Amino acid sequence: MATERWEHFSHEADIGVRGYGGSKAAAFEQAARAALAVVVDLDTVQARERIDIACEAPDDVLLLVDWLNAIVFEIATRQMLFSRVEVEMDGLRLMARLWGELIDLDRHQPGVEIKGATYTEARVEYRPDGTWMAQCVVDV
Repeated sequence: MATERWEHFSHEADIGVRGYGGSKAAAFEQAARAALAVVVDLDTVQARERIDIACEAPDDVLLLVDWLNAIVFEIATRQMLFSRVEVEMDGLRLMARLWGELIDLDRHQPGVEIKGATYTEARVEYRPDGTWMAQCVVDV
């Protein structure tokens, strides 16, 4: 199994996003990539402009949901899509950089719109194989 990867999982009318990584930060990066891939094929988005995001929460699950909702906010308010994600964590503080570009409907052909990340099936855990997993359901 590759250490860092993301995947979607079925959840009724919504979509589950899950990230795996060798660190909690890497799992949060991959969960973000899974969420972004709900909206658009990441290979169509060029990393032209950088956006910085900072989040802090009292626990890992709240931090994951806040982090993904911060991305949804950036997509909606800046009219941008993102393809590159870097996350650093210091305890329950997350500092991230997203790279992307303005939405081009013809080139990007966005699929669904994420309304928000939810606490449904939200988990952040260290796994027996030495990897971290971060997941939740996004409302589409």
